[in-house]
Amino acid sequence: MKTLFLSPPSFDGFDGGAGSRYQARREVTSYWYPTWLAQPAALVPNSRLLDCPPHEIDIKQCLAEAKNYDHVIIHTSTPSLKNDSKVAEAIKAQRPDTRIGFVGAHAAVLPTETLKASPAIDWVGRKEFDYTCKEVAEGRDLASVAGLSFRDKDGKIRHNPEREMISNMDALPWVADVYKRDLQIEKYFIGYLLHPYVSMYTGRGCPAQCTFCLWPQTIGGHKYRVRSAQNVADEMAYTKKLFPQVKEFFFDDDTFTANLPRAREIAKKLAPLGLTWSCNSRANLDYDTIMQMKDGGLRLFLVGYESGNEQILKNIKKGVTLDEMRRFTKDCHKAGVVIHGTFVLGLPVESQNTIEESIRFAQDLDVFSIQVSLAAPYPGTELFEQAKLNGWFTQKDKTDIVHTDGFQESSLEYPGLNKAEIFEAVERFYHRYYLRPKPILRIVKTMLEDKDVCVRRLREGWEFFRSLRQRKKDLEACGCNAPATA
Repeated sequence: MKTLFLSPPSFDGFDGGAGSRYQARREVTSYWYPTWLAQPAALVPNSRLLDCPPHEIDIKQCLAEAKNYDHVIIHTSTPSLKNDSKVAEAIKAQRPDTRIGFVGAHAAVLPTETLKASPAIDWVGRKEFDYTCKEVAEGRDLASVAGLSFRDKDGKIRHNPEREMISNMDALPWVADVYKRDLQIEKYFIGYLLHPYVSMYTGRGCPAQCTFCLWPQTIGGHKYRVRSAQNVADEMAYTKKLFPQVKEFFFDDDTFTANLPRAREIAKKLAPLGLTWSCNSRANLDYDTIMQMKDGGLRLFLVGYESGNEQILKNIKKGVTLDEMRRFTKDCHKAGVVIHGTFVLGLPVESQNTIEESIRFAQDLDVFSIQVSLAAPYPGTELFEQAKLNGWFTQKDKTDIVHTDGFQESSLEYPGLNKAEIFEAVERFYHRYYLRPKPILRIVKTMLEDKDVCVRRLREGWEFFRSLRQRKKDLEACGCNAPATA
C-alpha cells in the first residue's frame, strides 16, 4: 500500500517528538526529529514522512496530502491522542477506505484504549513497531502481523502475539535519506544545539531504571541494543556529505554512554571526519573518558540531573548520587565540554525544601544551560503506577498532562505541596538560575561571537518570556493560587 507516515498538526509549537520529560509546547521554539517515524519509513518503499508541526502544515494541507495514500500511520502520544484521533477521523471522512494505524508509546502501552479512542483507527503497533509497519504496508492480513492490535470485521478488538525486539540493529536502514527526501532540516531547532542540527539513534533501550523515563519502559526496553561503531561512523560520513550545512549531530539514544567501550570506539572513528557532535549521558563518566570523547568531536552532553535532593534521586531510582554529579560536572568544565542540564519538578516526594535544594544545586553546578520541566506520569511508567496507588494525581483524567494551549501542567501534587506551587516553581527556578552574572555573561559572549547566534538568542529570549506570561495565564485559568515566593 502507498503509505504516509504522519506527525499531525497539533497545538501551536507542540513538539510531539520530544523525549521522556515532556511532549509539549516548549518555552522556546524546539523540534526534535521524528526519528521514530523515519525509521519505519526507510523500510517501506515509496512511502512519505510528513512532519506537520515544524513545517507549519495546517490541517487543510495535511488532509490534502493524506488523500493521496492508501495507508496512513500516525505517531501519537498521551497529550496528543485526542487531537490525533480527530485527524484520523477527518482522513477517513474524505477517503473511507484509507487504512489508519497508530504508533507510539501511548499506543504501545494502551492498545485497547487507543483503538477505542476513535473508530477511524484500524490498527495499533505495540512495542517496537518498525517491522510491524512494514508488514502492514505490504498488505498482509492484520491477523498475521506480530506486535499488532486491531479491530476485526466484526468490530472486535484483537491482540496478536508480541513481536520480538530487534537484536541486529545494523539491519535497520539509515534514516538520512528519509530526512533528505521529506524534511527541511532548517525547520528543526533545539536551543542548546548548534543550528542546523541533525539527530539520530545509534541504539535503543537503556539499562537505567529511572521511574519516570518514557521510552525504556514502553518501547525500547532496558537492554541497550546498539548498532556497531563502524555502522554509525559510516552513516555519519554519509550524512555529512548529504547535509554539508549541518553544524552539529546529536545522538538521541536514551543514554549514549551506557556502553562506554563502544562510545569511546565511536568517538575514535568519528575523529577523522571532523564532526561536531553531542549526546545524552549520565553524570557518572570519568575525566579520561570525557577527554577521549571530546577528542573525537564531542561538544555537549545532555544530562538529566533531575533533582538536587538525594532522597528524591533514590525514590526515582536514578542510580547516580549528588557527589557523582558534582564530580562529573567539574570534569566536564575542566575538559571544556558543554553541558545542558535537565531538572524535573514534582517527582516523589517533592516539597518546597527539595525544590530549593534543586535550585541551589543547579546554581552550584553552573552548567551552560538548563531545562526545567514538570514530572510527567506517562502510562506505562513506574511513576504512573506510583501516582495512581498513592493518589498523587491532580485530575480524574490521568492522561491529561498539558493545558489546552499545549504547555505542560502539573499532573501531581503531594501533602504540603499542591500543583499550583509546583507549577509556579518552574518560573522561579529559571529566574533564579539565569538572572545571575555568570549565565548572562555566557549568553552575551556567544551572541557577540556570532551574528546568527545573536539573532537566535534574541528570538529565544522573546519566546521564553512570552511563554512565562502564558504560563501565568494558565495558572490563573485553572483557578489555582500559588504563593508568591522570592
